[in-house]
Amino acid sequence: MRRTIDWADGAVVIIDQTALPGEYRLLELRTVGELVDAVKRLAVRGAPALGAAGALGVALSAHLNGDVPKDAELLAHARPTAVNLAWGVERALGKLGQGKDAVLAEALALLDEDEQLNETASKHAAEIVLAECPRRPLNLLTHCNAGRLATVGWGSALGVVWHLHERGLVEEVLVDETRPLLQGARLTAWELAQANVPYRVQPDSAAAAAMARGMVDCVLVGADRIAANGDVANKIGTYGLAIAARHHRVPFIVVAPSSTVDGKLADGSGITIEERDAAELTEHTPEGAQVFNPAFDVTPFDLITAVVTEHGRFEP
Repeated sequence: MRRTIDWADGAVVIIDQTALPGEYRLLELRTVGELVDAVKRLAVRGAPALGAAGALGVALSAHLNGDVPKDAELLAHARPTAVNLAWGVERALGKLGQGKDAVLAEALALLDEDEQLNETASKHAAEIVLAECPRRPLNLLTHCNAGRLATVGWGSALGVVWHLHERGLVEEVLVDETRPLLQGARLTAWELAQANVPYRVQPDSAAAAAMARGMVDCVLVGADRIAANGDVANKIGTYGLAIAARHHRVPFIVVAPSSTVDGKLADGSGITIEERDAAELTEHTPEGAQVFNPAFDVTPFDLITAVVTEHGRFEP
């Protein structure tokens, strides 16, 4: 599979994640407005991929001789929870004084680094999984999508699966469908099928029951923001998974590049939680039903076995 997000012929090129799994479609985004729209409607998503989108968006604005500071502000606030988006914007913006070629070079360097850092982080996490989980082969559980599609090209939490699968150590991956946008059922399942990794999709509400039946050796998730104390913001439902995993003594491991760590936040209480459109939930409700639809939740560090970056275990 090609990179999730890249630069080609003066455009930001993405895999349109809203079309999967039915259609594999590439989009060429030639204006900053088109890129911002793609970020908001989740055509490109996942914290590391959003970092790349932020950097490439600044490069695109510079390439078009646009109002780069204004465009950078639009990009940085397109989605509020993932810290990587603003981080990618700031990193590319730092090269603006050296000209548009320098901005693009910095953005492309960020893309290369993302692949390398996520592969390294997931390799460290794979060794932690093997140390924590004695049974072979392993039954793993994932939530949302933290694979190639959530990064530039390798994957964070799902990258652990690639390392373990290469060694013949994965029996099955249980994939939470991940309501309401089904990133697990649509995207993670598609990636696992592409890689010929055995998997089953389950409703989010079945995860605790699967743990109770001994069907889960380890839970693997990514992150959208990690506070200085190790609290983790991730797709809604992650917190509940961590509670169930602690009750059933199942290791719970978070994998993300260090760009996802927000050292300015003391703990998870300061993380802005994005609220999604109520229409995502009201297809089968009575007319006028009120909705609580947060896109993310915060998992306290004391429920997490290990937060792992390219540097190894994260120490709060």
